[in-house]
Amino acid sequence: MSKLFGAFLVLLPLVAGQLNRAAKEDKKLYFGSATDNPEWNDTEYVRILSNTANFGQLTPANSMKWDATEPEPGVFNFTGGDQVVQLAERNGQIMRGHNCVWYNQLPDWVSSGTFTNASLLNIVENHCSTIVNHWRGKIWDVINEPFNDDGTFRETIFFNVTGTAYIPAALRAARAADPHAKLYINDYNLEEAGPKATAMINLVTALKSQGVPVDGIGVQGHLFVGEVPDSLESNLQAFTALGVEVAITELDIRMTLPATEALLEQQKQDYFNVISTCKGVSGCVGVTLWDYTDKFSWVPGAFPGQGAACPWDENLNIKPAFFGILDSWQ
Repeated sequence: MSKLFGAFLVLLPLVAGQLNRAAKEDKKLYFGSATDNPEWNDTEYVRILSNTANFGQLTPANSMKWDATEPEPGVFNFTGGDQVVQLAERNGQIMRGHNCVWYNQLPDWVSSGTFTNASLLNIVENHCSTIVNHWRGKIWDVINEPFNDDGTFRETIFFNVTGTAYIPAALRAARAADPHAKLYINDYNLEEAGPKATAMINLVTALKSQGVPVDGIGVQGHLFVGEVPDSLESNLQAFTALGVEVAITELDIRMTLPATEALLEQQKQDYFNVISTCKGVSGCVGVTLWDYTDKFSWVPGAFPGQGAACPWDENLNIKPAFFGILDSWQ
């Protein structure tokens, strides 16, 4: 163990349990983490996750997605999502529903189905209304990742059959199912100025002009060490200028392995910069890590040779990034 990590472990009892508390002191609604049900076999992981001074909000990584919730037409399974909600309720944590409509993790009957415009819109509306009604009073990523990076709409089963009509259909169905839910459109690479961020601005502007309910834009925040875009603040400001709130919904900052002290220090600065940016934008309501520990991070599986993206390491010890987050709120 390096002297650097030894020092962090000595300080751990003094600082652990402050991230959500510090965010709320800065008038944000929460600092939170994604989680996934299979991870709960690790009791120490759950203990840390359940510390509401650190984490005031949870997002289920997989158990509310379409393949988990409606594996067969009209046959719903709420078991995994209910478990996350029950954990959050026991802890007094805010829940973010994730998600209603996404091109990925669809059951075969949806992804390979043959539909008319009307039949698929009916399926979208039924799916969204059913899960939002079942898990009422939540924040919801209703539409997830609708855009390509060049700002065009992603060609999915939904877009190919209905054009963009599935987007207002899903949002209206969610609002009808729960008038008190916060309804978001969520996507990645919205941190950078460019065609994707512009496309999101244009979409939300058009939806609001048509009276379609949309309450927020989710900026995922899957970033690379040393490459936090300078445009992050201006983009968040541009989004909130539309009359919606924003949140950093899936934050992690990966690096090329192996991790070095220099990379970890840069990561600490990057986390500081992202959190400080949210802090400085009044309409940025909160930040969610895409799981808090490298032990369960999605990054190595998605980006071979990269990882160490989270503020806790694989042994559930805090890393310099933890202090970058804490310092940014203070």
